[in-house]
Amino acid sequence: MKSIKPGKQRKELFNAPLHKKRKWISSHLEENLLLKYDRRGIPVIEGDTVKVMRGSFKGHEDKIASVNVKKDYVEIEGLTMTKADGKKIAKPIHPSNLLITKLNLTDTWRRRKLEKSLSEETKKEIEKEAEEQLREMEEEQKRIEAEEKLLEEAKEEKETVAEPEEKTEETKKDATKQKKDATKKAEKPKTKAKKKTTKKTPAKKTTTKKKKEEK
Repeated sequence: MKSIKPGKQRKELFNAPLHKKRKWISSHLEENLLLKYDRRGIPVIEGDTVKVMRGSFKGHEDKIASVNVKKDYVEIEGLTMTKADGKKIAKPIHPSNLLITKLNLTDTWRRRKLEKSLSEETKKEIEKEAEEQLREMEEEQKRIEAEEKLLEEAKEEKETVAEPEEKTEETKKDATKQKKDATKKAEKPKTKAKKKTTKKTPAKKTTTKKKKEEK
């Protein structure tokens, strides 16, 4: 910030581009990390373990769930707030109220930046930590996949059990329909015998010739 005036500083904070805002979303490092990496603070990313230093959630320590660059806040796992309608949402916290206790070293770009101006021993330690974290992530992913498979299998079993029950209900319905049809047929009255109608033969007209002969 070039200006001392707070109004200009706020204006620059709100109107700054995202590549600058991303750098400003940073927190202080714990004392042991400060001595190890020879840094006071670092931009926060997902997966960093963080301790809340101020506010109603003071003392809470957990991983960062997400980082909102546009609004300059961070969401931490386990921290929620209830809305007026009763819904629970993640509590937004400013990164200046946090202290980093463990860094996420799975990102290669971040490791390169940390390893600058450090001894070879510390570089090796960073690489070992990164390998361990990658293993842990793979194990978590495998565990999640296994849980999802178990849930899918349980759903399939429920569907297979429900299908024969539906079929039995359908067969019962068909049987009841057949019985009703049979009873309706039995109840129908017999058709009455048709009466024989005798057609009356019309009287033959006498021709003019016969009349003349009679005369």
